[in-house]
Amino acid sequence: MQVEQRRGTLLETVHRVHVAVVDADGALVARAGDPSFVTFWRSAAKPFQAMAMVAEGAADRYGLTREDLALCCASHSSEPAQVERVRELLQKIGCSERDLRCGPHPPLSDAVAKDYEQRGVHLTAVYSNCSGKHAGMLALGRHRGWPPEDYQRLEHPVQQRCWDEVARWTGLARSEIGTAVDGCGVVCFSLPLKNMAWAYARLGNAELKMQNAESSSQRSVFPTGHSAISIHHSALRITEAMLRHPELIAGDRRPCTEMMRAHPGRVIAKVGAEGVYSALLVTERLGVSLKVEDGHGGAAALAMAAVLEQLGLRPRPASLQSRPNYNTRGELVGELRVIGEVEQ
Repeated sequence: MQVEQRRGTLLETVHRVHVAVVDADGALVARAGDPSFVTFWRSAAKPFQAMAMVAEGAADRYGLTREDLALCCASHSSEPAQVERVRELLQKIGCSERDLRCGPHPPLSDAVAKDYEQRGVHLTAVYSNCSGKHAGMLALGRHRGWPPEDYQRLEHPVQQRCWDEVARWTGLARSEIGTAVDGCGVVCFSLPLKNMAWAYARLGNAELKMQNAESSSQRSVFPTGHSAISIHHSALRITEAMLRHPELIAGDRRPCTEMMRAHPGRVIAKVGAEGVYSALLVTERLGVSLKVEDGHGGAAALAMAAVLEQLGLRPRPASLQSRPNYNTRGELVGELRVIGEVEQ
């Protein structure tokens, strides 16, 4: 599978795509390129970083709503309503924007960025697309009594706890997961695409596993000692929050939100930086992760929409069928389009 950029009638650029589609048992059911390709998960790991906060009981302690949990998993567009919700979340946990360790950046939505620039809006940390994730990490730290200072650093208990959760859901030992610093300042994780996909597939299997755990006295082996019931209940809460609030996961006219709105309750789509995407097909209990090898974000969104369609989520949103390219005069001069299919 690849995404081709054509200018006029000529092929100008090729973006190679690696895809892994995995079921809840960890079996690879479809692929393109190298499903074992190792890359950084970036923001597509957010649901599992947020899972640590929920599993530890912080969400219950501070009365976090589904909207709050969705924002903890989001790469939001910095829309005014989204920013205000993050401020409210911080207030619930007894923190303020001053506690955030993510820096500001232009909104991911071009329309929002243009509006803020025209109005002279001063962008601060709460406008970061990752401010919800950071607020969730602060909630985890406060709940456990860990110091808020430097919560973004690898050695801090908050990041160590998130690392544990990523290891659990991906089926890897911590020693098999590489670490570095993400764009927002916290730890990011490198691992094979197939393990990323398995984590998302297991989210879709949480309800079944929870039912099994309720009828068994078996306990889950995990550093915090939580029962299997508690673990899968946390996964259900994260999944429900994301499915019910696609408008918070990204924003208006953003690909994640558009894919989820096109198939309500059937898919979770989560972007990561540098051409990474992950998704859960809820009914099919399939996880999908892909990487556009050269990191092209627009190509990654088109590729994920195409893969979801090939796996049965039809039709693809019209805006993700292809991406037209215009010159500075507004003339159509080419397009970006997905070529090929996953091998099933």
